[in-house]
Amino acid sequence: MSVSTNDLKNGMALDLPQEGLVTVVEFQHVKPGKGGAFVRTKLKKVAGGSVVERTFRADEKVPLAVIDKREMQYLYREGSAFVFMDTETYDQLHVDTADLGGSAPYLKEGDTAILMMYSARVVGVELPAAVELAVSQTEPGVQGDRVSGARKPATLETGLVVQVPLFVEPGERIKVDTRTGEYLARA
Repeated sequence: MSVSTNDLKNGMALDLPQEGLVTVVEFQHVKPGKGGAFVRTKLKKVAGGSVVERTFRADEKVPLAVIDKREMQYLYREGSAFVFMDTETYDQLHVDTADLGGSAPYLKEGDTAILMMYSARVVGVELPAAVELAVSQTEPGVQGDRVSGARKPATLETGLVVQVPLFVEPGERIKVDTRTGEYLARA
């Protein structure tokens, strides 16, 4: 299935030969005084998230990719794979850690995530903006050491290490921003 470059829209997914699976971030139709019209685009690679710029001729056909988004619940880890269950069909799906990208450390058993599927393969994960995780290990805050904005490393239940304020103790639940990996607040 293909689409004309004149019909591109932001968020549309394309399967380009050189770049692979990309989404349209920005596009601009350009009609110069001389020569043919063209479409200048910014495309974000689904794998890795890097942004590339590409120019197409006007009305050029490009392959359209239909990405299926499924809400799935993370059940458990089996070797290097994460096992998810489709919340509608109850089918189980084994997803390799590499396919999850940087979102693996934010997943704990029972969490729900939206998996982006393309031709029966997971190509990305959408997480909520913030997740709640328990602090499993951190140094105790020293009494009197209350430097404004001072931070210490804390290891969370999933193995993720984030910088937290000095008052956070082991066993507490904290909110972590899934986009930046930063501490937000106590839960």
